[in-house]
Amino acid sequence: MNPLERAGARPGPAFTVTFDGRPVEVLPGQTVAAVLWAAGVTSWRSTRGTGRPRGVLCGIGVCFDCLVTVNDRPNQRACLVPVRPGDVIRTQEGTGHAH
Repeated sequence: MNPLERAGARPGPAFTVTFDGRPVEVLPGQTVAAVLWAAGVTSWRSTRGTGRPRGVLCGIGVCFDCLVTVNDRPNQRACLVPVRPGDVIRTQEGTGHAH
């Protein structure tokens, strides 16, 4: 049995956001991290010095490994930011600010 059925959960209608230019389906209440994981994306930031890939580490907003750019706002913690219809989410490179 599907966990949503077991819990009696009835999420609202799905909507679409974009991640790095591609459409991604979202359920209301999901965070950016949950949306990206569901879409098969596990890394959406590179470190400043070495460019190493990063995604979710702690999942509760304590660390800053999951930083992402949302609607042109860099340094958003993907594990904390709820997704809203029409959001434009982008991979963050380094500090997320143009040099």
